[in-house]
Amino acid sequence: MLTPEKQLEIIRRGVVEIILEAEILRKLERSYEEGRPLIVKAGFDPTAPDIHIGHTVLLEKMRQFQELGHEVIFLIGDFTGMIGDPSGRSETRKPLTREEVSKNAETYKQQIFKILDPERTRIRFNSEWLSRMDVMEFVRLGSMQTVARMLEREDFKKRFSNQQDITVLEFYYPLFQAYDSVYLKADVELGGTDQKFNLLMGRSMQRKFGMEEQVVVLMPLLEGLDGINKMSKSLGNYIGITEPPMEMFGKLMSIDDTLMLRYYELLSHIPIEELNLLKEGIEEGKIHPKHAKEALAMEIVERYRGKDSATAARQEFEHIFKDKGLPEHIETYVIEWEGQDMWLPRIMKQTGICQSTGEAIRLIRQGAVKVDDEKWDNPDKGLPKGEYIIKAGKKRFMRIRPEG
Repeated sequence: MLTPEKQLEIIRRGVVEIILEAEILRKLERSYEEGRPLIVKAGFDPTAPDIHIGHTVLLEKMRQFQELGHEVIFLIGDFTGMIGDPSGRSETRKPLTREEVSKNAETYKQQIFKILDPERTRIRFNSEWLSRMDVMEFVRLGSMQTVARMLEREDFKKRFSNQQDITVLEFYYPLFQAYDSVYLKADVELGGTDQKFNLLMGRSMQRKFGMEEQVVVLMPLLEGLDGINKMSKSLGNYIGITEPPMEMFGKLMSIDDTLMLRYYELLSHIPIEELNLLKEGIEEGKIHPKHAKEALAMEIVERYRGKDSATAARQEFEHIFKDKGLPEHIETYVIEWEGQDMWLPRIMKQTGICQSTGEAIRLIRQGAVKVDDEKWDNPDKGLPKGEYIIKAGKKRFMRIRPEG
C-alpha cells in the first residue's frame, strides 16, 4: 500500500474540493497503520438506462480508491430513485416506478464494470435498509434537520421564493442519502459539485449518530463537447459509452486542446507523472496536441468498445479526415419520402444524424451540412426525392434512399 501522502496526491487528481483534507489524511494514516481499508461510497440514482462519459468521472475516482486498496461501495439508490433527486431541479421531479428503477439499475450494473474491478466492488441497494424502516424511524430521521436548514439549499430556496411546490418527500431525499452513509459506515463519500448539500448532510447525520464524520470528495461536472455546458444527452454534447466506436472516436477528436487536457485529467488512466509530462510537452511544443488527442481517443474507445474496435475507428477516422475521403462503410437509411421535396432537418432527425430538427437547422445555418459533398445552407429548402449521402459536421455520415 502506498504511503498516506502519496495516496492523497492521487486522490487530489481532478478533485474540486475535499472536506476536509486534514481529515482524509488522518483516515489514510490510520488505514495505513492498521491495514484496514477505508469504506468509500458513491450513490447513483437509476433514473436513466444509459450512461455517458460525464457520468464516469465518479467511477474513475472510485477506481483510483480501489487501486489504492480501499473498499468501494457502488450504491444504487433504488429506494431514493422512486423519489427523484431534487438537486438542480426547478420543479418537483416525477417519481419513477419500481419497474423503471429495477430495469435501469440492471443496466447500470452491466456498464460500471467497464471501469470498476468487480472483485473489489460491493453493489448495494438502499432499499435494503430504507424500505425496512418503521414509522418511528422515519419520524426520528425527520427530526434531525430543520426546515430552515433545508431552505439553505439553493434549488429549494429558489422554488420557495417563486412559490413553486416543494413536497415534504423531497425534503426527505437528503436525509435518506445521509442515512445511507450512517448505515454503510462510510469513511469517504464521492459526489459531483451539485451534490454538496446532500453529502454534507451525511457528515451532519453521522455526527448525530455518534459516528466519525465521512470526508466529502467533490468531483467536477464534466463539460460536454461544446466545452461550455455540462455533458448532457438533452444538449446533444455527450459521448455515450455504448455508442459506435467511430462515433466515439470522432467526437473525442473534435474537442479543443484545453478540454482534451481536462478529459485526460478526469478520464485517462495514465499516471500523474505521465500526465504532467504530457502537459509540459504540449506547452513547450514538443508534443503535438493532435497526437495526444488520438492517444486519448484510443484509450477511451478501447476501454468501452475493445482494442480491435478502437483500432478500426482510428483507421477509418484517418481515412475520412486525413485522406479527405468517405468512410468505407456508410449506414444506409431507407426513408418513406413525404411528397416530392422533403424537409432536410426532418430527414436528419428521422435518420438519427441529429437528435432534433432544431439541431439540424443550427448545423445547416452554420454551414456544417453537405448533401453529396455540396454545402446545404438553406434549412427551409426542400430536398428532391432521390438517393444522397448526407454529411453533418466532420464525422456523421448517412446514405439515404427513398422507399420502393
